[in-house]
Amino acid sequence: MPVALESSARVPRHRRAAARVAVGLAWLLMRMSPLRIRQVLGVLRRGARPATAARALAARQAVVSVSVQCAGQGCLQRSLATALLCRLGGTWPDWCTGVRTEPFRAHAWVEAEGRPVGELEEIHAFRKVMVVPALPAGERPRSEAGAGR
Repeated sequence: MPVALESSARVPRHRRAAARVAVGLAWLLMRMSPLRIRQVLGVLRRGARPATAARALAARQAVVSVSVQCAGQGCLQRSLATALLCRLGGTWPDWCTGVRTEPFRAHAWVEAEGRPVGELEEIHAFRKVMVVPALPAGERPRSEAGAGR
């Protein structure tokens, strides 16, 4: 299936360096099982503020600017790198994966302020399968809430 690369934005040098680090870490993460990715992201999101749509979009644009793979069909690496770059800035978007059936496709993306970030309208055809959401300030994940009792 032919795909057009996303256009890249001008990104300051220090931001490009951070984006390259995030892309590299995402490359390592995407080689893990889905369960392990979820666990790692669950740990990484701790202590982060929820990302704004503008912050998440800026991170996505930076990632796309430094990686041809992320600018093309590399949705898993792009979404992971976007979330990681946001985390480097102290925020966390909702990281999502999902599927659609007609025709079958799997996809990974980030959301902020309840909206998909930088995605086409067709994203609404996907049913979410896995989400690592941002946590409101001071809230612990449900799996940790009962720990210690």
